[in-house]
Amino acid sequence: MSVRDTYDGLAYRCVMSEGLDRYLEAATRANTCRSYAGAVRHFEIDWGGMLPATADSVARYLAAYAGKLAVNTLKHRLAALAQWHREQGFADPTRAPLVRKVLKGVQAVHAREDKRAEPLQIAELKQVSRWLTTTIAEPDTTPAKALAYQRDHALVLLGFWRGFRTDELMRLEVQNIRLAASKGMTCFLPRSKGDRQNQGNTFKVPALTRLCPVTAVRHWIAAANLADGPLFRSVSRWGHVGATSLHPNSFVPLLRRIFAESGLSSADAYSGHSLRRGFAGWANANGWDVKALMEYVGWKDVRSAMRYIDGGDPFRNLRIEASLKEPVALTAV
Repeated sequence: MSVRDTYDGLAYRCVMSEGLDRYLEAATRANTCRSYAGAVRHFEIDWGGMLPATADSVARYLAAYAGKLAVNTLKHRLAALAQWHREQGFADPTRAPLVRKVLKGVQAVHAREDKRAEPLQIAELKQVSRWLTTTIAEPDTTPAKALAYQRDHALVLLGFWRGFRTDELMRLEVQNIRLAASKGMTCFLPRSKGDRQNQGNTFKVPALTRLCPVTAVRHWIAAANLADGPLFRSVSRWGHVGATSLHPNSFVPLLRRIFAESGLSSADAYSGHSLRRGFAGWANANGWDVKALMEYVGWKDVRSAMRYIDGGDPFRNLRIEASLKEPVALTAV
């Protein structure tokens, strides 16, 4: 079996073709296909493993990268190897007791603190929005820059108020957006991470009196003269709007640049989850219950939702201090 054959089994579904392949491709998210193919490539080419693999070789692979790669990355590599073996008709070596025991040992020896994205607070969102709005209107701002900043304004406000993931923002298309004057707009996504049945989801976006995502999106669409196709696209230095969507890998650098230019400190601390986590924290602080937040954002698992929420008293200072207060002495009558 050639090197190419070993991981093409994962990648072939990502190639658009007529007939059967078209529907096979639609059954798996393109990002998943690419990442799984890369994981199998890493096992075989970078590490030098043989496919089909044995439980012993997979266990040695885990040991080789223990401490070098995060545990979640190793789990992702195992999932990719498991899928490759199933698709090729081989027994799955990742389910062997030896592999599971080694993974458990790696987790115990190389435990790491769970890193979470820095949330964009509502005050910071206001600062970014104010800076973008002001800069767009300044006479010294070139038409190309103003156009790019209009896109950025729509991107940040929509990403925050709908809690969209990076890939969801990048896959929004103009023809799937419906504007309702003074009420809001709907965004239809044929596929999303939480949509396991591939039935598509419609997201309702509120029209707000301030920091309005609907107004920002409407202004961007009009300024870029978009009729269909990807909503968020590149803008060249000459003001030419690209035909394809922004690449997901460009989102974090774009976000950090906007935040830095608008004066936020530690702009490099933000990531693609900062808008989503910022909204979750805002909603929690404003009395949304977890169920309502899960339904709005699209979480299916409570644990996933709780990872995004920092309460108003994260260190429990207020609660503990309240319990330390001296009891009020009763005055004898």
